[in-house]
Formats: sequence, structure tokens, C-alpha cells
Amino acid sequence: MTYCLAVKVNKGVVFASDSRTNAGVDYVATYSKMTRFTWPGERVLVLLTSGSLATSQAVVNALHRDLDDPEAKFDLRSGKQLHEVADYIGMLSQAEQQRREKAMEKSGNSAESSFILGGQIAGKAHEIFMIYPQGNFVSTSSDTPYLQIGENKYGKPILDRIITATTTLEDAARCALVSLDSTIRSNISVGPPVELAIMTTNTMEEPYHQSMTMNSPMYKSIQKQWTDGLKRSFNRLPRFEWEKK
Repeated sequence: MTYCLAVKVNKGVVFASDSRTNAGVDYVATYSKMTRFTWPGERVLVLLTSGSLATSQAVVNALHRDLDDPEAKFDLRSGKQLHEVADYIGMLSQAEQQRREKAMEKSGNSAESSFILGGQIAGKAHEIFMIYPQGNFVSTSSDTPYLQIGENKYGKPILDRIITATTTLEDAARCALVSLDSTIRSNISVGPPVELAIMTTNTMEEPYHQSMTMNSPMYKSIQKQWTDGLKRSFNRLPRFEWEKK
């Protein structure tokens, strides 16, 4: 399993992902689920993946293949709108799933993968899209300015309580880390290292990127202060009537 999210605010987009792809009593595998594509001054794209590792890696490989092929009919630089790029990735995903579907079914596994695509094309608004295994996609709304893929239920409450369009990029990044940490605490199939990328609107430059382990000072500090803050808030909850007596 996995957990990835993207948060869209007025000043840009925050991307966050874990790196665990398999978990068991004595086996853990980790792979990066975040891929960044930057053409300075032209466009900045970030892709998050979840689901079948074979499918998601094949899709990322196909993206690089088309970029290197001068005769490719479409690539990441072709779309004039970001939703055209999302549609292209959805078609690649469908093709790769169909190639692996029969073999995966025999082993009792799924070839499905989901993606979050975000970024900005020069002169256009910054956007994020969730691309489903079926190839279709959705964007954010004014009420829900974030998207999640993978094991999302544990990390959702903090996003609902904190994130709005006017949230600063820095606060959105801290919220994303808390969301990831909450999921890691509750689900063994989600784990570090944690990757964080921050894209500022209209800069058209490589996003800020950081990878953190459980022992990274920033991650440890956020984890501790969030836990301590929750305990303090819990201890301040109203008392029952019989307790007051």
C-alpha cells in the first residue's frame, strides 16, 4: 500500500509521499513514488503514484521514452493545458494495465495504478489531478483543495480541519507531513522515507524537494510537537458533570 497527497493553495502546490511498497513481518521494500519533471520557464510537473509498482514504473518509463523519441505523437511537453497531460498519462496507464492484466489475475494481484499529477504550464493556472486506474481524472474543488491516493483515511482529518485556499505553502507542507505521520502510525503498509516537494506558483523552476526518514530532525520535531499538542488539547476537553462534582 502507499499514501500520497497533493495540496493546492493560492501560492502553489505541496506534494508528499511515503516510500513503502510492501510490508510484512520480515520484509519491507521502499521505492520513491514521486517523479519531478522541470523545463525552466516552460512547465513544472510532479507525478505521484500508488497501486501496482510494475504498472506505475512502466508508466514513468513510458513518459521518459516518449520524451526521448522525436517521432512520439505526444509527450509531457506537448499539452497546452495540464488536463491534456493528465489524459495522456491516463491512456498510458490503461495500456500498461491491459498488458499485465491476465498475468496479474493469475497470481491474485491487481495491475491497477492511480496517479496524482500536479504543476503548472507557463501562462496557465497551477492545477492538480487525480488519475484513476480507468484512465479518467478529477481535479480539486473550492471545498476540497487537496487530492489523496492510497491509504488515505488516517491522514484526511487534519487536511479537512486545516487546509483552505489561503493556507500558506509552508503551513500546507507541515500539514502534509502530519497527515503522512498519522497514516504511518496507524498503518504498517505506509512508511518512510517521506518525500516532500513544494512548487511555488509562476516560478517555473525546479520545486523544493526533501526526503526525510523517521530520524530526520524536521520530521522528528513535527512528530513530537504534534503528539504533545494533541495530548494537551485532549486534557483540556470539557469535563462530564459527575467529574465536576
